[in-house]
Amino acid sequence: MKPAVDGDVGLSERAAERVRQLLARDSRPEAAGLRVGVKDGGCSGMQYTLGIDDGPRPDDQIFVSSGVRVFVDPASLEFLGGLVVDFTDGLHAAGFRFTNPNADRTCGCGTSFAVST
Repeated sequence: MKPAVDGDVGLSERAAERVRQLLARDSRPEAAGLRVGVKDGGCSGMQYTLGIDDGPRPDDQIFVSSGVRVFVDPASLEFLGGLVVDFTDGLHAAGFRFTNPNADRTCGCGTSFAVST
């Protein structure tokens, strides 16, 4: 497998605003943030995972993007270095979108990807 692209995991301003809305809606603690990860699955082999966590885990890498904390576990970071998460709220395709410089292929829906070995 090729090495991951070095770099932070970041959020566009639209994605950061959406995460801030979710954190406020759920009255999450100040240490809360967005957890970004990967797991096996999806059309292309690996699938992005997103969730809101109240704080980082002991081995997480922590990034701050547009004022929002982003937590990434070490195994996922291998595939996510340089990732940018965006958010769209259009009529046909609302949700988070991913721009991953490590991905060689992505599926049509944009939620899974593959890397070459």
